[in-house]
Amino acid sequence: MTSGDKEKKDFFVFEVFSQKSPTAHFVHQFSLLAPNHEVAMSMARENFLRREPCVNLWVVKRDDIWVLPPEQRRYLEKLDNKSYRETKGYGDLQSKWRRHKERFEKKNASGK
Repeated sequence: MTSGDKEKKDFFVFEVFSQKSPTAHFVHQFSLLAPNHEVAMSMARENFLRREPCVNLWVVKRDDIWVLPPEQRRYLEKLDNKSYRETKGYGDLQSKWRRHKERFEKKNASGK
């Protein structure tokens, strides 16, 4: 192993995410090489804050990001038996309530 290989081995790939406002989502910006989290954060600040303002930065070691394996991604597909969670059944709710109220009032009026 040469000294150049050892130096590369001591560096890690970090992913940099930024947040433009307190209510905004974090967005991936770029990747960088650094020996540790502190240096990665310093490099991210130096490189990113010159370009655009933000309220928060994340640096995450790429090795610490867990990715769903391709063979398990099929489990992310929408299940067909969850239609009760969709709002399409509520479109005519007002007319259903009106019919129910009319039947109730009709029943009570004829019962008196």
